This record gives sequence, C-alpha cells and structure tokens, in this order.
Amino acid sequence: MGKIHELTNVLADQIAAGEVIERPASIVKELVENSLDANSKRIDIIVENSGLDSIRVIDDGSGIADDDVKIAFKRHATSKITTRRDLFKVRTMGFRGEALPSIASVADVTLTTATPGSTTGSLIHIHGGELVDLKPGPARQGTDVVVRELFFNTPARLKY
Repeated sequence: MGKIHELTNVLADQIAAGEVIERPASIVKELVENSLDANSKRIDIIVENSGLDSIRVIDDGSGIADDDVKIAFKRHATSKITTRRDLFKVRTMGFRGEALPSIASVADVTLTTATPGSTTGSLIHIHGGELVDLKPGPARQGTDVVVRELFFNTPARLKY
C-alpha cells in the first residue's frame, strides 16, 4: 500500500465532478436548471454530435453580476444560501454551488453573461478548471454557456 497524501485541488475537483456530471445530459440538466432559477422566459439548447462536440445553453434570465462571474466557478459558491437556516427555505433547483465548477473541471467552458439594464457583460473562459480568460465585453441580458471537450482530462468518463 502506498503512502497516503492529499490530492491537488484540481484533481479532487475532477473526481468530485463525476458525482454531478456523468454524461452530456447531466450538463444540459444542470445548465437548464440554472436558467430556470434565473427566471428565464426563453432557454435555447444547442447540442452538436450528442454533446460530444459541444453543448450550448442560452437564456434570457437575470444573468450573473460582473463581480460574481469568477466566483461562480468556485466549488460551493452560491447565491442561494448563506446560513444553515436557509437550507429549509430553498425554493430553487440549484443551491449547492456545484454545477458550474463541476462542468468546468472536466471540459472547456466559455460563459458570457449580463444582468438586466447593463450595457456590458462578462466573458469567462475556463479549461479543465483553470481560468484562461476573464474580461468585460458586449453581452445581452442573460447567460450563454458553451461546453466543449467534455471529459478531455478524465479518460474513464469518455466511455459514458
């Protein structure tokens, strides 16, 4: 038996992602639930090659504030609960802060978002859990998430 050691955060995130993201349909489910929680009236889903090439979910919901875009990809970061008591009042589908970081840890993710009334939004690009780019830019109200290269860094999951 080998010596016990701690996993790196990136590796731990990739393993944990397997509990949330099992296959492309899991990504669609999580992103649509985020859109519904954002009070979207319209949600467009574009899937290429059964999700093997890309999954894109576009909504017209409340978007993510510029200051919150980066933290939205951190595990257990959520706008839904702040205290234990909040757990008994949750009325949204998502509240644990696991969907976006789980997806981003096993894929290439680009998210563009803007809140109501804003003239610009934010674009964030994360590859395998690592921040590639974060910048302001033009965006319409809502959120546009593009997921590519699903499970590129978790070969066992490529079999789904």
